[in-house]
Amino acid sequence: MSSDGKFKPKMIGIICNWCCYGGADLCGVSRFQYPTYIRLVRVMCSGRVDLKHIFLAFSNGADAMFVGGCHINDCHYNPEGNYDALSMVNLCKKLLEHVGINPKRLRLEWVSAGEGIRFANIMNEFGREIEELGPLGKSEGIDPSELKSRLESVGRLIPYFKLTKMKELALHNPDQEMYTRLYTSEEVDRLIREAPSYYIDPEKCRACTACARKCPAEAIISAKGQVHIVDQEKCIRCGTCFETCPPKFRAVTKIVGEPVPPPLPEDQRTIVRKGKESEVA
Repeated sequence: MSSDGKFKPKMIGIICNWCCYGGADLCGVSRFQYPTYIRLVRVMCSGRVDLKHIFLAFSNGADAMFVGGCHINDCHYNPEGNYDALSMVNLCKKLLEHVGINPKRLRLEWVSAGEGIRFANIMNEFGREIEELGPLGKSEGIDPSELKSRLESVGRLIPYFKLTKMKELALHNPDQEMYTRLYTSEEVDRLIREAPSYYIDPEKCRACTACARKCPAEAIISAKGQVHIVDQEKCIRCGTCFETCPPKFRAVTKIVGEPVPPPLPEDQRTIVRKGKESEVA
């Protein structure tokens, strides 16, 4: 809240260097006014903005997020980078909806370097809209701690969403309206409901390190002669460990819709090979 008691939202804009930042710069040079509470972050391309950036901002108290890029078919950095941003933002809105956040708190716009007045108009309009919505969670009726927990829970699944929706996220179609139909709330709910977890059975693991060597996220905690553990915080749910575990062991279990058993304590992870039980005793 400001000194006069009026709500001033925390708003972050991630904008591309080549067009939208130029529009923001022209806006300032031309002395067009827009709310001072909007903080801008410059990136090389709107296509570089990731789902994680959006979720991290909201988890840390941002009331709204803005993504700005070049106009479609006019990307100056990656010829189709703004298509990537368009698909990502539409998926992100559905994920925010699932969390319980009003998707209007995330906005995507195209602004060229010569559109300073357009940039100012968009910022003023977006600022007024968020002022009316109020602080994050208030209009949604969600307790701040509960909201943060929901955001972090879904945020941990972002690598899984990117893997399962790789084709859609890489789509480059000039029909922008089509992107609004690319993801449905029901589909997103199903994806989250069916998100797998992977667990290494300590009774079956032989510490062969096959899963640890192949894991693309380095999410397997491994040591010589010790039961391997899947770090659930790092796991991207790609299933590589499940596929690479030797069939003769079948130590990796895929779990859907159930909690993952707690990891074995470190002092209990040593594997006793057959014939060496007496030495351990």
